[in-house]
Amino acid sequence: MSTPYPALFQSFTLAGRPLKNRIVHASMNTHMADNTRVTDALIQYHVNRARGGAAMLVTEPISLAHHQNVYYRSRGYNDDNLDMLKRWAAGVEAQDCRLLVQLQDPGRGRHNTGLVADAISASALPDDLSWTMPRALRADELRAMIDDFTQSVQRLQHCGFSGIEISAGHGHLFHQFLSPWMNLRDDGYGGDVEGRTRFLRELVSSLRAACGSQFIIGLKLPGNDYAKGGVDPAEAAKIAARVTQSKEVDFVSFVQGTHGLALEWHLPDSHGPRVPYLDLFRQLRPHLNGIPLLALGRISEPAEAETILNAGDAELIGLGRGLLADPAWPLKARAGRENEIRQCTWCNLCWDAINTHLAEMKCVNNPSVAWPQETDWWPQPAAKSKRIIVVGAGVAGLEAAWNAAARGHAVTVFGRGSEAGGKTRLHAQLPGSAPLAAVYEYQLVAAKKAGVKFALGAAATASQILALKPASVVLASGARMVAPQWLPAAAQQTGFARDLRSAMAALLRAPKKQKGSAVIFDMDHTEATYASAELLRTLFDRVVIITPRETIAEATAIVTHQGIVRRMREQRIAVIPLAEPRIRGDWTGGTLEYADMITGDVGTIDDVAFFAYSTPRTPNDELAEPLRAAGIDVRLIGDCRAPRGLMVATAEGHAAGNAV
Repeated sequence: MSTPYPALFQSFTLAGRPLKNRIVHASMNTHMADNTRVTDALIQYHVNRARGGAAMLVTEPISLAHHQNVYYRSRGYNDDNLDMLKRWAAGVEAQDCRLLVQLQDPGRGRHNTGLVADAISASALPDDLSWTMPRALRADELRAMIDDFTQSVQRLQHCGFSGIEISAGHGHLFHQFLSPWMNLRDDGYGGDVEGRTRFLRELVSSLRAACGSQFIIGLKLPGNDYAKGGVDPAEAAKIAARVTQSKEVDFVSFVQGTHGLALEWHLPDSHGPRVPYLDLFRQLRPHLNGIPLLALGRISEPAEAETILNAGDAELIGLGRGLLADPAWPLKARAGRENEIRQCTWCNLCWDAINTHLAEMKCVNNPSVAWPQETDWWPQPAAKSKRIIVVGAGVAGLEAAWNAAARGHAVTVFGRGSEAGGKTRLHAQLPGSAPLAAVYEYQLVAAKKAGVKFALGAAATASQILALKPASVVLASGARMVAPQWLPAAAQQTGFARDLRSAMAALLRAPKKQKGSAVIFDMDHTEATYASAELLRTLFDRVVIITPRETIAEATAIVTHQGIVRRMREQRIAVIPLAEPRIRGDWTGGTLEYADMITGDVGTIDDVAFFAYSTPRTPNDELAEPLRAAGIDVRLIGDCRAPRGLMVATAEGHAAGNAV
């Protein structure tokens, strides 16, 4: 079969094991294990990506030493999971896909604030993020740990796994030994590069001796951890050269960041360039002693992957979030169906789910993660075709509409705006947010394929809907921001103090530079508010965010929070915490007073030319009762049901479209 991406779909060999193409699923935590047990969902997640055409999968870390007793990770250091481990390997390998387990230990590292219990590290130095103080591992403990890891990996090999990837970056334990900032030892496991790489090199040699030449061993190494005195590119080159010198490793990838202010660099989001680490890969690749390089980091399009391979910048392409969003990414790319790929939006809400909330892996653009039918999903026909009306052309409504139409229903979507996409379309026009358009762009492609009809540009009325005699109505009409209680009605009536969403829609229609200050009152704390602030910074002399909380972006994951705080400071966007504006009468700008919520101290902002509030929302559910009174089956989804986020919107839309 010919393909528009011949380099991407060229076969390859690692440790004598065949790979049918160059696409590798990068390790991602799923939180699908159940109290250390391998589950059907965990197996299904990986089988789906093998069916989708990836050549090799690297699993999330599993517990491979006796001190790693973590309930949300599968256990591999004893025989508890033996049968399920065999099922896991057999299910993936049956799809001509190699399955590797990731070996990782966090050491002193933590993804959030709060101390780590019984922390260990190379040296007794505090973690840069949580300030956890670990104890330094003794040399005999390191040798015992290597033996423990080796025996566990042999168990996995006997269960049918093709290899192992050692995570030695991201600020985890092996990185803590490699870094001159984190390792101050004066024994054979510290000091110069020879000493700091010794723990890792001894582990690799032990695994190779125990598992043989046809067992794949991969390494994730720090490329730049952005820690002063840590592993910069020059140090990374020395480390890479030393750990690959023996040729016992089969592939290497480079990752960025550590536990600290550089945590956000673990996974690049939409506020930076695409494929942001490519120049770094080019700089470090000559130091790998000929070992193949796996390129990682916000590789989205098949064309990007093809370019990397054709340029000789890497031998393998790692996709983590991209294969979460669409496990059939390889199948669709190979067949030239790029417009049908559900693209990652780089929002990192998946990271938020697993690391902040310790919940199962989820994706805003893939509502069916780990379902048996997930790969290349298209709904099954309904038993009987019905007329379905969807009110609201945002992502919740679009998801419901295309799924219902694909099942054979006659679906019409009513939307207030002239274009589909709702608030997500507005958000996608703000700085750093363009990839969010991938959600509604895929939905529109699917809707066209399924035959959805659209009636856009006017609000639907109950009489209009009833005249069409629908069997069911899906209300996805969103929500609206509520004016703060302290804002006088007169000030609202002037039109100067507006909700941020409508204010930004107006500015985007006719952006122009203006003198004076722009002020946002922030009771939202999610990404769109701060993307709005960045746009305002390009149009006004000064931007100020006032919030009644202690800081900003509290509703976001720490990796997102760090990026938001950094950008606000870099762009000199002022933040006034624990404060509330004092607006009287029909205020229309000029001087704005605000008061500290604890002390009552009053401050002022001069020359205010723009003011908007970003606040909790109330549902636009006015159509529900008249339609129910007429005997119509009404289903409320997304913000119309209860204002929440993008993840819930697509999930509830998907469920509704497959239930009507």
